[in-house]
Amino acid sequence: MEPVIICPDDVSRLGNELTGLIITQEVNAPQSRRRAFHKGHRIAAGDLPTIAALDHAIHAVRLADDDVHEEDAARFLADLIRGDGLRPRTPVQSRINIIAEHKGLLRVDAEAVIAIDTFTGIGVFTMPDRLPVVPGKIVAGAKIAPVAIPRTTLDEVATYLKGREHPLIRVKPFLPLVTGVVVTEGLNPKIRERFEEVVCTKIGWYGGSVLRFAHVENVPDQVANAANAMLAEGATLILTAGGNIMDPLDASIQALPGFDASLLRLGAPAHPGSMFWLGYTNAGIPVVNLATCSMYSRSTVADLVLPWVMAGERVTNTDMASLGYGGLLDRNMSWRFPPYDEDSVDEPDEE
Repeated sequence: MEPVIICPDDVSRLGNELTGLIITQEVNAPQSRRRAFHKGHRIAAGDLPTIAALDHAIHAVRLADDDVHEEDAARFLADLIRGDGLRPRTPVQSRINIIAEHKGLLRVDAEAVIAIDTFTGIGVFTMPDRLPVVPGKIVAGAKIAPVAIPRTTLDEVATYLKGREHPLIRVKPFLPLVTGVVVTEGLNPKIRERFEEVVCTKIGWYGGSVLRFAHVENVPDQVANAANAMLAEGATLILTAGGNIMDPLDASIQALPGFDASLLRLGAPAHPGSMFWLGYTNAGIPVVNLATCSMYSRSTVADLVLPWVMAGERVTNTDMASLGYGGLLDRNMSWRFPPYDEDSVDEPDEE
């Protein structure tokens, strides 16, 4: 890039030689003080009378053959990083926002984001990995810091990302899992109705369905029999509710071998909802326990793990351990949880 200072008098002398230059500052009109040109504006022939009427010089650059204008660079980056379920918006201040096209689990390759942002001038920014999102949600953005960047830098970014297993950012759709719910905690009719309503709402938000509820005694055989019956009826997710994970004789935990399941993780490093456990059947069907507080709340560990399960992810012990970082789930953490009262959003681009 070649820096250029343009004086109003230059318009009559240089004329169309100024077209194509890129303005590198915000420029206000002298009388109205309204914005005449934004940073990054490419001068066209129709802009020359406005420049001639200014009461001050402006800064610009002349691009070299290898330079890529900031809007074109942002489009390139947005197309390079986005995978399934994402759509770029039109540039705003030479920034491309990327939005979710459908409801699902946001997956972000954090290592790759950090790596490409070490390239000079590159700016890719995202929401954190593994958040549930709805259509219209702005989940990422792409831009460059200068008004132009060498094509070689963009090529280096593309080379770095080439061959990775997944795109840098994508939205995995939720699966229509069929859920069987086994409840071992005695609930009075009013609380039972409320609990079933909450579970149906949550599972329905993901596009899943509730096969049925089985309210059984806190006895391992009854839990196992109920789970086996639901699996035979086509359940692809088992929820258990109630119980006490501090009790090694808890019926739901003791029942796991009875329907060919085993425990993956007992307890979660987070609050509220630390009394949470997760298991899998030998066929790979998840078994998710809802601690008592999870039966009614939308802000517990269960609501962090359930989006992973509903997106078809095989949750590991390491995944569960990772919840400890950021696991103090106070009310300021509401953005991490599924927006069960929303099916889409229309987020405006900020100027």
